[in-house]
Amino acid sequence: MGLTRTQRIMSWILQVVVAVILFQTLFFKFTGAEESVYIFTTLGMEPWGRYASGVAELIACILLLVPSTPAYGATLSIAVISGAILSHLTKLGIVVQDDGGLLFGLALVVFAGSAIVLFLRRREIPVIGARLYG
Repeated sequence: MGLTRTQRIMSWILQVVVAVILFQTLFFKFTGAEESVYIFTTLGMEPWGRYASGVAELIACILLLVPSTPAYGATLSIAVISGAILSHLTKLGIVVQDDGGLLFGLALVVFAGSAIVLFLRRREIPVIGARLYG
């Protein structure tokens, strides 16, 4: 059983929102913007962590926007953004360099949007999706 029209539209809206949020951060990660360098230096992962997370986010963006792979993209974006959320909660704090909590808020939007996409497309989850959700 596939998605209803409403579910498909909701999924695509969320896929685009998540991909746009992830994509807009790539410029800062790949150009070594001050805030990105600060974050990854604080985490002890500069520069390799900045580049690795940027590559993972780019792959997640692509997977979210390819019609046959959004479940893969949502899974990857949840994995990547979980690390970001955990970093905010344990090392960085909610507010980073006077951003008013914007980065943390965007991370929560990415997590929630990806989780909803994954729920809507649960039958497409590799290996277990079809077995569990028929």
